[in-house]
Amino acid sequence: MLNNPTIDKLNTLRLIGMAKALKDQEQTEEIASLSFHERLGLMIDREMLERENRRLAIRLKRAKLRERACFEDIDYRHRRGLDKSMIMALSSCKWIRDHHSVLIEGATGAGKTYIACALAHKACLEGYTVIYARLPRLLDEIAVAKGDGRYGKLMKAFSKTDLIVLDDLGLMPLTAENRRDLLEIVEDRNGLRSTIVTSQLPVSKWHDAIGDPTLADAILDRLVHNAYKIILKGESMRKTRSKLTKPTDL
Repeated sequence: MLNNPTIDKLNTLRLIGMAKALKDQEQTEEIASLSFHERLGLMIDREMLERENRRLAIRLKRAKLRERACFEDIDYRHRRGLDKSMIMALSSCKWIRDHHSVLIEGATGAGKTYIACALAHKACLEGYTVIYARLPRLLDEIAVAKGDGRYGKLMKAFSKTDLIVLDDLGLMPLTAENRRDLLEIVEDRNGLRSTIVTSQLPVSKWHDAIGDPTLADAILDRLVHNAYKIILKGESMRKTRSKLTKPTDL
């Protein structure tokens, strides 16, 4: 029996995984030993896997992670105060289910963004929606959105996203409008969604970096409480890696 028309119909119905599975079964001699229900089960399993892979690809595309990072590649060899037990605990994503946040501080090059992206990547794998953004650029985008009518839609998208990564808090001074926008973001997420914030500044200095005492109190009250803190120490990872390939070695 020719299965080509059946495969075409499965593709038309967008049952791509089942179509691929049926095509593979045609090329497998041992498949004849399986019952109809066993073969059908294999096709359904393939379809479910195919759909999950497509959903994962969409989540990763929308997340726009700056680093292609994963938990397995996090470097614990360099002495930078990275608590492996905490990182492994965070890998369960329970903190996202509990709507907690993660605050990462450390000098430039310490690996803050990589760790944040590794956490975000794991969240995508677990089925959570993610948005990564450098905070200075995000605040600029929000200002533009106010002018072209996208502000409400943009803020609604932020509020519904399971995890948002705000990279580089304190890198640039915040305007009064920036502070209000940042407060709106964290207020919409408080107790409902999770947030990762990275900064070169210690958390103890975030209040001064935000500027306005009243708004700083409100923002940090929604971020700091019930948050996991990762404090990276030591010299830049970029500097450390550069020592491995000195010009004379090249």
